Amino acid sequence: MKYTNLPNTDLKVSKICLGTMTFGRQNTEAEAHQQMDYALDNGVNFVDTAEMYAVPFTMETQGLTEKYIGSWLNKTGKRDEIVLATKITGPGRGIFKDIRKNLDFSKESLEDALHKSLKRLQTDYIDLYQLHWPERSVNIFGIRDYDHAPNLQWADNIAEILDSLERFVKEGKIRHIGMSNETPFGVMRYMEEHRKGKLKMVSTQNSYSLLQRRDEVGLTEVLQMEHVGYLAYSPLAFGVLSGKYLNNQKPEGARVTLFPNYNRYSGNASLLATDEYRQIARNHGLSLTQMALAFVNSRPFVTSNIIGATSIDQLSENLDSINVSLSEEMIREINKVHGQIPNPAP
Repeated sequence: MKYTNLPNTDLKVSKICLGTMTFGRQNTEAEAHQQMDYALDNGVNFVDTAEMYAVPFTMETQGLTEKYIGSWLNKTGKRDEIVLATKITGPGRGIFKDIRKNLDFSKESLEDALHKSLKRLQTDYIDLYQLHWPERSVNIFGIRDYDHAPNLQWADNIAEILDSLERFVKEGKIRHIGMSNETPFGVMRYMEEHRKGKLKMVSTQNSYSLLQRRDEVGLTEVLQMEHVGYLAYSPLAFGVLSGKYLNNQKPEGARVTLFPNYNRYSGNASLLATDEYRQIARNHGLSLTQMALAFVNSRPFVTSNIIGATSIDQLSENLDSINVSLSEEMIREINKVHGQIPNPAP
């Protein structure tokens, strides 16, 4: 395993982070514990979760992922061996409305979410506490273009959010804070408050893969100049970048087979690009999975690559990507396809 520092912290995190959103839907508690054991045995010390997990979301399974991690922590006593990240659910997107009365980042909501997560995780502190998506309207989760109309009603409360989070840091319940699904505006707005003396957001966790590189257009410059970490999620695009859905295949038990509405990365352009990337991998003696993950691992702005798996075999292949180096020729070939079919999966 390779390690890097989470910017603005003293935390050394593995370059590959264990994503856990399958725990509670596609993986049982025993399987979740097995994955945690295997990941740690192979050098992973960074684990990411969220209060709304498992995915797909239901109220019956909400919080199960954190509970499974908590029972593992209780069983193993290895809390000090991992950097633990979780998230508070953002507003809107009506399926989450029953999590609590108000899905926002008010003082009351942050208090409620944090303390429930701490209880489920059976820990006294969170290493990285993240806002799962912004309160304002942004073009994420399959939406390509920004719509200015909804934000006419948005009242800027960034300073108040930071004040609430800083109180939890002072109480020792959170060590560091981060964003998720953020845009260049959002990151810079938080940095503006930091310059006024408020707590700094140390990272953002965004979708990034061979099929979704839009953050390279503007956000990565912000990350570099403001010294903010980048946690890449969905590096295999819901498994599409394993190639298993090509030629209309629907593998039994696979995520998109089980949950066909998870089609964000399955459009015609995405599948066309995936087929092109698969050929590059084959020509260079790699699996598409290895190449796709190694590409994300290699990007200079990526702090950690959040991988997810439903089996130990998948987890093993994903972790092994840390040992794969892509040649300059492969990067050129990848970028040629990207130039022809840029960011097909918003």
